[in-house]
Amino acid sequence: MDWRRFGVIALVIAILFGVVVLIGKNQTPPMVIITSMLATTIAVATPLTLGALSGIYCERAGVVNIGIEGMMLAAAFFGWLASIYMNSIFGFAPMPSLIVGVIAAVLSGALFALLHAALSITFKVDQIIGGTVINILAIGITGFLNRQLFFEEGSIFGGNVPHAPGILPSIRVPLLADVPTFGRMFDQQPITIAAIALVFITHYVLFYTRWGLRTRAVGEHPRAADTVGINVARMRYANVIIGGCMAGLGGAYFTLQSVPSFEPLMTNGRGFISLAAMIFGNWTPIGAWAASLVFGTAQAMQINLQFFRELILPEWAFLKNSYIVGLAPYILTMLILTGIIGKTTPPAADGVPYEK
Repeated sequence: MDWRRFGVIALVIAILFGVVVLIGKNQTPPMVIITSMLATTIAVATPLTLGALSGIYCERAGVVNIGIEGMMLAAAFFGWLASIYMNSIFGFAPMPSLIVGVIAAVLSGALFALLHAALSITFKVDQIIGGTVINILAIGITGFLNRQLFFEEGSIFGGNVPHAPGILPSIRVPLLADVPTFGRMFDQQPITIAAIALVFITHYVLFYTRWGLRTRAVGEHPRAADTVGINVARMRYANVIIGGCMAGLGGAYFTLQSVPSFEPLMTNGRGFISLAAMIFGNWTPIGAWAASLVFGTAQAMQINLQFFRELILPEWAFLKNSYIVGLAPYILTMLILTGIIGKTTPPAADGVPYEK
């Protein structure tokens, strides 16, 4: 990822931070606002980061995956469902129930990814259509099971929708969390910390290991990779499933870390925004994370502005409307996808089925 993109990312983040600081500085010290924005940005960028990593694993291996949204939604539901059953039916304590829920979410993402891999690699279905099938299937199956299990007469919980047994607790990073003012940034929940760690792990795996070299080979020139003995189909299957696990962990964020409940369509387009972050990051883990922070900042601005609603000047009254401010991530997505911020170069064989 070139430095110009990082410059654009830094500029956009600075502008969004500046808006909140200018509005709230008369009520709250600027450094406190900045720290709050940073902590919120890192947290809300978690599913976007994991979704972008999911896309990177898939597309670096040559498989387009627009089904990340569906994988996240399914994982959010099944992770939530597993944690409820472990806690309410089998009597597990809250923390073990949440851990089981996270595992179930990851496995759900992997299962949906396996379906996408089978459609795209084995049956050579158009990969855009295959991803759309995943999204529609996830919407349908989560909506149907949600109604049947919790809202229908005679359902197992008698129409009373239970909550998951709490949410994953925060983890304080030793020493850093005790730093005055900025310490709050280092008091984050487990999935957020895992997402940041996975960014650097993925960077190392892709660019410094044999697995990463083979992955990039089958995504750039599968015939050449096949010629030297690399099993193209196997590599693509493995990377798509790994990508599904990443999306599944991103789905767990919604119901096991953010709020202890499930709502239909609660992913709210995060999977598609993740794809935009991946593209803006030029299919690199660190670049995609930086782009995810841009979208996270836009969402953090909406959250933090709620504390300063009464301080907004009349000429900026539109900022009081959360729906208008909430459009910022989607507007940024459209700008990025139209290529205004610069050209990107996908893997050469991305989306191209391989005939042995």
